[in-house]
Amino acid sequence: MLRNNRISRKAISALLVTTGVVAGTCSALAQSPIIATPAAAFTTAQGAYDAAWTDNGLAFVVATFTQDGGTAYGQYTPRSGSVFRDDEVMSIYAEPVGYAFTETDGVYAFDLTASYRLLNSSGQVLAEQENFAAFSGEGRSKQRELAAALSFQFSGLPAGEYELETRFKDRADGKEAGFTLPFTIADPN
Repeated sequence: MLRNNRISRKAISALLVTTGVVAGTCSALAQSPIIATPAAAFTTAQGAYDAAWTDNGLAFVVATFTQDGGTAYGQYTPRSGSVFRDDEVMSIYAEPVGYAFTETDGVYAFDLTASYRLLNSSGQVLAEQENFAAFSGEGRSKQRELAAALSFQFSGLPAGEYELETRFKDRADGKEAGFTLPFTIADPN
């Protein structure tokens, strides 16, 4: 009887150890996140998009006069024309693409500056400013939805035709790209 008692104690100890190991494993599994991962086709397409982004270099998908300048990525109302009063604020919305990222410890950063030149119909530069606006950000993923809202107000321009040249410089790789928007200052009469 003593022998059966020892076997029973060993069996109970083994059962308790096994139960503890199983419970610990189940607890660890219950605490591990369960995340649905993208399909292989999605991951492949994402890699192709990343390569195309890098190969393209700095460019613009949208660059237009707007009614309000834009409030967020894709959130803008295009202006129906490009005729302005002399003292009216000119709002521009632009979506740059192909800008470079720097990576430090798993954090991706971008850094762009904007410069402008105001030209009259003969090409004379009436006003210009380097690096008057900056667009930068960082995150654990590459932020590719940049809404660049710009505002300009030029007083004292006579009625006539003008061009507003805007250039962006990518501080990460030194590349530049821009756009030119022609506009008219209306005759006040």
